[in-house]
Amino acid sequence: MAGTVKIEIIGLKTSECSPFPCDENRTCGLEGCYHSGKLLDAFRELKTALQTIYGNRVELTLTLVDDGVPDRIKAIIEREYPPIPMVLVNGRVTKIGRIVLDRIKTEIEKEL
Repeated sequence: MAGTVKIEIIGLKTSECSPFPCDENRTCGLEGCYHSGKLLDAFRELKTALQTIYGNRVELTLTLVDDGVPDRIKAIIEREYPPIPMVLVNGRVTKIGRIVLDRIKTEIEKEL
C-alpha cells in the first residue's frame, strides 16, 4: 500500500467546478454544492467525501491562481495545456478537467 495520495485542485476563485451545467442529476457525485456550481463549494464537498472514503490516506489541497500562477503550475500549463479546474494526483496531471468524485476516486485507486 502506498503512502498518502496528494490531490491538488487548481483553478480560479470565482470559476465553476465544471464546464458542464450543474443539474439535479448530480453526475459529479457531490450533493452539497448543487445550487452554486462553484469551485470553492465543490472543493469543500469533495474534501468531505474523500475524507469519509479514504480518511488520512488522501490529502486534498486547493491552489487558486487568481493573484498569480506558481512557476510549477506555469510549467504544467506550458507543457500540457490541461483544462481548468486542473486536477493533479501526486503531481501528475489528469485529464479530468472538472470536480467529479468517481473519476477522482479512480485516479486515487491507481496510486494506492
